[in-house]
Amino acid sequence: MSIAHEPWGVDALDLAAYLDRVGVPEQRPDEGYLERLYEAHIRAFPFETVDALLGRPPAVDLPGVQEKFLGGGRGGYCFEHGVLFAAALERLGYEAHRRLGTVGPAGENARTHLLVEVVLDGRRLLADPGFGSGMRRPIELRDGARSTGGGMTFGIARVPRGRSRGWELRKLRGGSWDPLHVTHESEVYPVDLVAGNHFVATHPDSVFQRMLVVTGFLPDGSHASLTHASVTLRAPDSPTRHEALTPVDLDPWLERVGVRLSDDDRALLHKRLAELPTAP
Repeated sequence: MSIAHEPWGVDALDLAAYLDRVGVPEQRPDEGYLERLYEAHIRAFPFETVDALLGRPPAVDLPGVQEKFLGGGRGGYCFEHGVLFAAALERLGYEAHRRLGTVGPAGENARTHLLVEVVLDGRRLLADPGFGSGMRRPIELRDGARSTGGGMTFGIARVPRGRSRGWELRKLRGGSWDPLHVTHESEVYPVDLVAGNHFVATHPDSVFQRMLVVTGFLPDGSHASLTHASVTLRAPDSPTRHEALTPVDLDPWLERVGVRLSDDDRALLHKRLAELPTAP
């Protein structure tokens, strides 16, 4: 069990409700079960930034995340996903460590992305349930490691120097590697998430104050990425599709990827989107 177990209050997790929501029964904590649980999690819970866009910073403590994801039938962004997934792993007997990452150029941006490192049989595996990239399984923290699934390939590279030191997750696009983020190795505590979440959810420079970002899996297994103006669809053995999205199309797409809003929140979201400079 991780040394970070106690500060995170993982005993508060309703593990039975979590496993029921993701559709996976409890099993022995090995690598095969980790991969199954990870994919079930990212299929059950979409990545979505609705609350931040509406000016409501989401809770990043386990009781708050659990209420939203399990009680409210919603998804969320990295801090929420990471808190819930790490708690489930620890309750199931895995050694899990929360890690902060830097999105974009390493050394230039704050550490505002939460990931989960799993130590299993002497190997370190990186789980990234709250980035919305479509990565289907954890990837080993080893220079040159690769993970392929769903028509997408991801890789790990060691970034060796200064503030940039860590593990860079890359995505293969058009024959070249596109850097996604760098995971750092220092221990993370709940207060770190409070600080990072405050910036991401409230600062005017945060991308989530300027646009809607939603990603999730469709029933046919394809992966959808939505903004308020477009949708991108990716599926194995199929070309990537990009389509414009009008306000009237948005609600059905949100339902398809699992973002189920109340009537009041739906109305507030449309009002907020109409205020954005880039809104149609």
